[in-house]
Amino acid sequence: MRGDRVHIVVVDDEPDIRETVREYLSLHGFRVTAASGGQELRKILEESSVQLAILDIAMPGEDGLSLARYLREHHKTAIMMLTAAGEVVDRIIGLEMGADDYMAKPVDLRELLARVKAVLRRSNAMPDTPVTVAEETASKKVRVGTCWLDLASHKLSGGDGNDIPITAMEFDLLRALAEHPNRVLSRNQLLDLAHNRDWEPFDRSIDIRVARLRRKVEADPAKPQAIKTVRGVGYMFVPASGAEQQAD
Repeated sequence: MRGDRVHIVVVDDEPDIRETVREYLSLHGFRVTAASGGQELRKILEESSVQLAILDIAMPGEDGLSLARYLREHHKTAIMMLTAAGEVVDRIIGLEMGADDYMAKPVDLRELLARVKAVLRRSNAMPDTPVTVAEETASKKVRVGTCWLDLASHKLSGGDGNDIPITAMEFDLLRALAEHPNRVLSRNQLLDLAHNRDWEPFDRSIDIRVARLRRKVEADPAKPQAIKTVRGVGYMFVPASGAEQQAD
């Protein structure tokens, strides 16, 4: 899908901000729709597919966090959150709800464009962008806990074969772990392997995503067997018997 076919929705109760973002991203080849809140967003989603939603957190009524929860439950739309500068709590909650990225206001439009492209690449909405040799040749399914991770289609499925929702960042992190079984990886190494230096190694972003992944892949997230914590060092993927064999 080329950039001019990607549909982005900007949800912000401030007309100046949403129109500025809409116009800027439109100038760079994206199809962009502006919405003032949740009601307009839902109407847009009913009428067309949306690859990325840019959500302002601090909106009256139904805020961006509520909308992020709704999107995660009902759609496969990538999510970028806009937060007030310094609002760490909102940022953490947004990540826990499955946001793919966040930016603090006031937004630098050039940085916003770069982050939008990065999120779309990770979510596979722009497959014409260059990929690595490893990504091109990855075709196996890896058993992770009770689930299967499909490295080619970027999907996570349960033992029953049904897809399990997973964000682009969660997939990148799980792939980095799965491709290095029985090896302890520090947070910095995970940042490098996941090709995402936007994350901060010393905040809770990786820890939050590991906790979310455990709820999806572990039989008992409180006693993880597939993604283990090595205290003071990082995390390690421990494959089950035959975990590295391709699924039938």
